[in-house]
Amino acid sequence: MRKLVMVMLVMVIAVTGAFAGGQQESGDSGYKIGYVSNNFNDTFQTYINAAAEAYVDAQDGLTISLVDAQEDVIRQQDLVNTFVAQGVDALIVVPVDTSAMDAITRAAKEAGIPLCYINRNPYADKSIPENVYYVGSQEIIAGQQQMNYMGELMNGEGGVAILMGKLDNEGAIKRTEGNESIITDKYPNIKILAKETGNWQRDQGLTLTENWLTTYGDKLNGILANNDEMALGAVKALEAAGRTDVFVMGVDAIPDAKGAVGNGSLTATVLQDAEGQGRGGAEVIHKVLTGQAPEAVTWVPFVLITPENLADFQ
Repeated sequence: MRKLVMVMLVMVIAVTGAFAGGQQESGDSGYKIGYVSNNFNDTFQTYINAAAEAYVDAQDGLTISLVDAQEDVIRQQDLVNTFVAQGVDALIVVPVDTSAMDAITRAAKEAGIPLCYINRNPYADKSIPENVYYVGSQEIIAGQQQMNYMGELMNGEGGVAILMGKLDNEGAIKRTEGNESIITDKYPNIKILAKETGNWQRDQGLTLTENWLTTYGDKLNGILANNDEMALGAVKALEAAGRTDVFVMGVDAIPDAKGAVGNGSLTATVLQDAEGQGRGGAEVIHKVLTGQAPEAVTWVPFVLITPENLADFQ
């Protein structure tokens, strides 16, 4: 028995060590919230993290610790388990893989603490468990908004390619589904030439676009990217090739993307409200901890940003 206790202690110390160099703490006392991000190096996620932290900082009786799963689902599970062992009062999680959150949900349920997923919805196609919450946007709408605008600009005909995010992510799946549904329903003369994953990364969006330019040439009239980082990579490839005739659209409305819409290199982006999601997740947990009963799901609307309305979002 003593040997088993020692082994368990070593395991807890090892996982706790994973927090070193990847943990941000905020607040002084009161309810403790453990926040596990998918990736501190994801530009959009940094805005969500900051919004959650800012909400907590403005409240009395709340503290928050933010840690980085580094896009590793096993690490994310370990970090959650460490927070539970440390006695946090609630959890906020941005899933690395929306299809692999059962272990995290189970850990929160067994500990009897509320859990709020934000930005990426593990329960998009199934009922959400009791004491589990979600704050985010209806991902399919972002893809529909992109393609509606793209179809208008292309006069309903031509060829497009889709830069997909990580294929284990609900956002990538649903945004692409939104693109495809509008083509099927409204623009049958627009052909999808290719769809490949750029894993949310700017450099991969650039490389894929270079390949598509070589393969499809003038048949490529539009690029729909699941996020702004990949869209901006596509813009760079098009600029290098001297192609000014290809429409490019992203999602997130990060500052670089809004700048690109302003200078005309990016056709449009879709605002995913990082502040609304991060603040909203922290607010839901705050309500639960103080005896209130928030809705299980909180939707944060998407908004299409074009040159015509860009000034409203600067």
